[in-house]
Amino acid sequence: MNAEIISVGTELLLGNTVNTDTTIIARELSRLGINLLFTGTVGDNPARLDFTIRQALSRSDLVITTGGLGPTGDDLTKETIAKAAGKKLVFHEESFRRIQEHLAGREMAESEKKQAYLPEGCTVLKNNVGTAPGCAFETDAGKLVMMFPGPPSELIPMLRDYGAPYLLKRENAAIVSKNIHVFGLGESRVAELIADLTEGSNPTAATYAKECEMFVRVTARAATEQEAEALCQPLADKITARLGDVVYSTQADSLEELVVRELSARGLKLATAESCTGGLLAKRITDIPGSSDVFEMGAVTYANRIKTMVLDVPEDMLERHGAVSEEVARAMAEGIRRKAGSDLGIGITGIAGPGGGTPEKPVGLVYIALSDGKETYVRRMSGTGRPRSREYQRTAASSNALDMVRRWLEGKPVLP
Repeated sequence: MNAEIISVGTELLLGNTVNTDTTIIARELSRLGINLLFTGTVGDNPARLDFTIRQALSRSDLVITTGGLGPTGDDLTKETIAKAAGKKLVFHEESFRRIQEHLAGREMAESEKKQAYLPEGCTVLKNNVGTAPGCAFETDAGKLVMMFPGPPSELIPMLRDYGAPYLLKRENAAIVSKNIHVFGLGESRVAELIADLTEGSNPTAATYAKECEMFVRVTARAATEQEAEALCQPLADKITARLGDVVYSTQADSLEELVVRELSARGLKLATAESCTGGLLAKRITDIPGSSDVFEMGAVTYANRIKTMVLDVPEDMLERHGAVSEEVARAMAEGIRRKAGSDLGIGITGIAGPGGGTPEKPVGLVYIALSDGKETYVRRMSGTGRPRSREYQRTAASSNALDMVRRWLEGKPVLP
């Protein structure tokens, strides 16, 4: 099946809204094994929308639209598609009831009723977040059309809970995917290492970059979920074994999620002292539910005198080695662990940029220390002088800190 995505909305063409819908749907189509051939954006103009829809129906088996399903006058997606496909719009009582329930306690404008008119004979895709339902139907020519609301907060659950299952049911197939999360190797290097394992068509394996890390997605398609699982797992195991200890999880979606889970399982506590990351590490940890069981305290010690006052970093050490040094990172980690009475302490000091670098200590140079009371490990992130954003440097440093904790918890070398 070949698919096309059409995003509807003048705000997208003007650049007032970032079009994340296409990315969300494209990833899901890839997971489902559906080929995406075209994507496009069209404004809230009936003539241009009609042209775009008819063109898509002439060349694609599956046409997916986002946006234009709301109650306002410029929400014309359903009307335009129904006309192009030769379908009547009919009132759907259940959808209207759900709209009324969603708006309970508020005065409902007459225009809200417009959202309950759907193409005759369609499958309704429920909206459990907003008011506009989605829908799916087959044209007389055998083409499949699916319409989703534009807001990602509504699109994502509708696609996950109703859209994807609808497509799988039509295809008489089940899909199983496994994500192998990697930290410490870039996407191109991982692709080289597993090149021979990515040549198959079912299951498939593909690499995807994330900020400061990456993951490998293994996907299998079969008649049943059990059969798909049986195809998927052996390849996932081979890739995990091939990549070794740079694989941090096949279950958790992030380093911080994994670290919180593993600290909790062992009954251990962590504290952080941050300079260049400005509290980002503490934020990432405390974003995870259950972090209160494992996180004792976080200190942002930006100025040298605060490092001395809060963490007992010796003044002469700061003068002799500078704030960005292995010695100071070590003292920060040990100091915060003592202050918090925690099992582990992390210290981070570096130059996030864009200014402040020198030939001896370039932008991007960061020292990250992990103290467990017996030993203190220090990882050095080398500054390359390349123009990286301040946010990238901070994210990379906090990710390296989490990876050090992860390795310590798993009994792997903290300094690979």
